[in-house]
Amino acid sequence: MDILFLLIPFSVVLALLIMVALGWAVWRGQFESVEPEGERILDAD
Repeated sequence: MDILFLLIPFSVVLALLIMVALGWAVWRGQFESVEPEGERILDAD
């Protein structure tokens, strides 16, 4: 039962870090144009 006092705050901090990382990636434009990259591999050179 005492481990919950460690695991619950750890999971909250981890969830916040994941949300910050995702927000940073969206803010920096990482997900702006994902379709051209998927089509680029199909183009024959």
